[in-house]
Amino acid sequence: MGTPSGATVDGFVAGAPDTIVTGVVITFLASQAVLERAAVLGSNLVITHEGIDYSHHSNASWLRDEDPVWSAKQAFIADAGIVVYRYHDGIHRRRPDEITAGLVEALGWESSVEDIRPEASIVRLPPIKLRTLAGILKEKLGLPYVRVAGDLAASCERIGVTVGYRGGGAVAIPLLREVDVVIAGEGPEWETPEYVRDAMHRGRKKAFLLIGHAASEEPGMRRLTARLQADCPDVPVRFVSGPQTLQLL
Repeated sequence: MGTPSGATVDGFVAGAPDTIVTGVVITFLASQAVLERAAVLGSNLVITHEGIDYSHHSNASWLRDEDPVWSAKQAFIADAGIVVYRYHDGIHRRRPDEITAGLVEALGWESSVEDIRPEASIVRLPPIKLRTLAGILKEKLGLPYVRVAGDLAASCERIGVTVGYRGGGAVAIPLLREVDVVIAGEGPEWETPEYVRDAMHRGRKKAFLLIGHAASEEPGMRRLTARLQADCPDVPVRFVSGPQTLQLL
């Protein structure tokens, strides 16, 4: 797996690195519930894509010891003897990006990929209505909802598939010059969605689908689980998904 060179958020973020591993849990985010599940499974190494400090960088000085939620989480990790390793940059820097590749595979689009880039995979499908495409995403990924900017009745063929926070304008808007639709996890609501609104106002059929940060990146971590289990057959390696965080009322 390995830690990438240069600036990175990857590495051990809790526990003793020299601990003998009894089992591995891989997850998108090591929430309290995921950590408790790891303890029940007897897995003392948790590999998480996102950090455990509610911040991309583990320098959240506004948390620390005075925060009861953060403190309780740290105490549980210590009491359970769990080691937490963050694997974010390394898996994104693989070629292809293994997180994006996992999402493409989960959607069954491997044979439809036209181009693989560091920030996205470009997929060409037979013409499909945007509403139908949204339904496929919900079905394939088991999602209760997706968010859409665009004309639901519009037909689309060329799709930019990206993950996580790459729904921001810096990534998604250049992609939309080349594709009909961009799929992403999340991004600022006033960037790409507003670009799509202006494009539609000018008669350009563009669309944007937000499926959620976790939903877009969990398939890649599942892919990592299978790879790591094949590399370490004598150690149980399991993927644990956290509960749905946000609800629509």
